[in-house]
Amino acid sequence: MLVPVFGNAIAAEDLLAPVALSFKKALADAALNAATKAGATYCDVRIGRYLNQFITTRDLNVENIVNTESSGIGVRVVASGAYGFASTNDMSPDGVAGAARQAVAIARANAKLQSAPLQMAPVKGVGEVSWATPFTRDWRTVPVKDKADMLIAASKAGLDAGASFMTASLFQVNQQKYFASTDGSYIDQDIHRLWAPMTATAVDKVNNRFRTRDSLAAPAGMGFEYFDARAADKVQAAGGVATLYTGSVDLVEDARAAGRQAREKLSARSVEPGKYDLVLSPEHLFLTIHESVGHPTELDRVLGYEANYAGTSFATLDKWQSKKFRFGSERVNIIADKTTAGSLGAVGYDDEGVRAKRWDIIKDGILVNYQATRDQAHLIGEQESHGCSYADSWNSVQFQRMPNVSLAAGKQQLTPDEMVKDVKKGIYILGRGSYSIDQQRYNFQFGGQLYFEIKNGKIGAPLEDVAYQSNTQEFWNACSAICDARDWRMGGSFFDGKGQPSQVSAVSHGSATTRFNGINVINTARKIG
Repeated sequence: MLVPVFGNAIAAEDLLAPVALSFKKALADAALNAATKAGATYCDVRIGRYLNQFITTRDLNVENIVNTESSGIGVRVVASGAYGFASTNDMSPDGVAGAARQAVAIARANAKLQSAPLQMAPVKGVGEVSWATPFTRDWRTVPVKDKADMLIAASKAGLDAGASFMTASLFQVNQQKYFASTDGSYIDQDIHRLWAPMTATAVDKVNNRFRTRDSLAAPAGMGFEYFDARAADKVQAAGGVATLYTGSVDLVEDARAAGRQAREKLSARSVEPGKYDLVLSPEHLFLTIHESVGHPTELDRVLGYEANYAGTSFATLDKWQSKKFRFGSERVNIIADKTTAGSLGAVGYDDEGVRAKRWDIIKDGILVNYQATRDQAHLIGEQESHGCSYADSWNSVQFQRMPNVSLAAGKQQLTPDEMVKDVKKGIYILGRGSYSIDQQRYNFQFGGQLYFEIKNGKIGAPLEDVAYQSNTQEFWNACSAICDARDWRMGGSFFDGKGQPSQVSAVSHGSATTRFNGINVINTARKIG
């Protein structure tokens, strides 16, 4: 077992060796004991080792390869009824004990400015436990050449299919996180995440125009087996217009489709503005869920704690307290969770030592709950935390971050093709595009990657210059049909920003193909006025 000398670079051949649990426990105990002796009534310790690799290619060439590593310890305490936090990369007993004493001093200083003492929901200690992302192939063991060759092969397929340019990237993340607290928990977790975004660009040199098509493949909390094309579960989208993937991804096939469709977009008809029934694929709808449901149900945002940076929320406490605020139609059931296998948010325990769980946010269209941490739970009458506390590094303080927030599949059997059959005037949208949403997460505009006309129950020609506008409550109340679980799959965001200083987190959002009636569509290429 490796006992590294922290603060110095780790030799490449040692990166796969785990840090000895006995070493981490000894450091954690040094911090816990020092904090308690200094007067803390509570202390938690997070020992983190973060390994990342990023590869980027352009066309058939490798542009950049970056490897990063970071290790250290963060100590959070409660003293005099207030939080204090300090961190250090001095991974010696004296170093972590010094950080703990500093955290206590900061807490006492903070207490002078605090109007009421903290209330933390209880958490029962779990002793010594471990959790790891399930995987069969560790990305850290795959040669860089094989990864670059995979991206280049995908780019070649896109170029051969019609793209003028192809860019591709591979983000690989390993977070080794050890949590200990005075509640009696010693939790060791090994978390892996992957994402391979691509963009195909097609250029019309005659008319000096270009169009792009980004990849539809989602990021995932998995091992490198995610990129095993032989295991890819190919799912035919409505009308057979695109091939999507669940479970694992065929990057070459996705790139080939991207190159062809980027070229086709150059000759696509520009949309006529007006009211349309929208059929939204999961590869598109995940972002709308993220922005219009995930963010406005973050309790710290609802309470105004994020107003300076990320805004507030229209989903205020009085709406929740009424127990009858209709967020969406009766078909809309939104579930928060940190447990779905393969998702970006999947962990065993959050960064407060709370076991991962699932809970309802929207039930039959009614707002029933928010996302809360230990110090927020009492504000909404909860007896325990929802387990959605997160810090993006050992030197960042943990706070409320969005769990996976997903739209439940429909209860009746329904395929995307069946959903389309009674649409007289509609648009089928795939992929993430540009978006804009106000500071209360209410009024918004979303675009996508691919748009297809739906006319008299059939998917037809591609469209361009499409964006839809609505407000959150109007939009989700226009939800008229949701496909069943056979069509349910997850998209996700690798870089969700929040907080000051800003932190990023990774989160997934699942849905099946969903229909929304009578939504306003604008033409983004036409001038107003």
